[in-house]
Amino acid sequence: MNTGKKMLILAVVLSVAGAAGIAAAGIQEEREPTIGISKIVSHPALDAVEQGIQDELADLGYAFQFDLQNANGDFTAATQIATKFRTDRVAYAVGIATPTAQALVNEITDIPVIYSAITDPVGAGLVETYDAPGGNVTGYSDMTPVEEQLRLLMELTDISSLGHVYASGEANAVVLAEVAKEFAQANGIEFVEATVTSSEEVRSAAQAIAGRVDAFYVSTDNTVVSALSALVEVANNAGVPVMSADPSSAEGIDVLAAQGFSYYNMGRFTGRLIAEIEEGRDIGSIPVQYMTDPADLDLLINLDVADALGIEIPAHILEQATIVVQDGQQVQ
Repeated sequence: MNTGKKMLILAVVLSVAGAAGIAAAGIQEEREPTIGISKIVSHPALDAVEQGIQDELADLGYAFQFDLQNANGDFTAATQIATKFRTDRVAYAVGIATPTAQALVNEITDIPVIYSAITDPVGAGLVETYDAPGGNVTGYSDMTPVEEQLRLLMELTDISSLGHVYASGEANAVVLAEVAKEFAQANGIEFVEATVTSSEEVRSAAQAIAGRVDAFYVSTDNTVVSALSALVEVANNAGVPVMSADPSSAEGIDVLAAQGFSYYNMGRFTGRLIAEIEEGRDIGSIPVQYMTDPADLDLLINLDVADALGIEIPAHILEQATIVVQDGQQVQ
């Protein structure tokens, strides 16, 4: 083949390769922006937040891609996920639950960080103030109404001692344990606590105190909620009722009652907050967000558990219930 023909073929090859490169670049440019979502563990409440975020943004007409990550209770994994989001330059980094949100805030300073299902964002070091914090971080708190939940428990059964298993390494769990302890002491109730560092320890921690308490209270503690069925099994074997702060995770588990926020709705609200920032709202001007509408509170009552424990549910409480379980079925 002569030199002229070789040069012509080379020119055609380069031209085709260049066109392919341009086309590939065009495809890359047209890809939807990505939202990275990191949750500390998978359980019904946190999964509901994750789904709510996606559903709200889809319903609002946004075409985001989602990078869904689960740290499986490991803070080192949460940090690795945060680093991945920073390296990949996601459009938004979302932390569901305190440890994953802390990892994102520690690793990311120039991408919007949105937290959701965080009990105390200031105490957790995510933002400096509850008001407009400045910077690149905002989101939704799930500060649960501990006192209201415990008053409800007191209406359901007489208690002189209250058992509480919580994770000593979760900032949110420690805050809620202190609130529960103060309420118990103010109402003449002995507060019997047991701490854990992992979900695997929940059963033995519950067994250690089950014989000393009249009821168990379970807060929105991700470590304990992940092992809620184990705690409830111990409690029911001891004839002790359980009040949970997380109805989403209590469905299908034999707690006496569960009262708390709809975590799916919290996810929807979090998605709406992302949309507002996408439309130009200054993230640094957004204070800590709360779910304040009473309609966002769910109340689950399990009549099967009540019957087994010899507890009669007052009519006015049953009327307030959004979910009633009887004969193993949800009847309301």
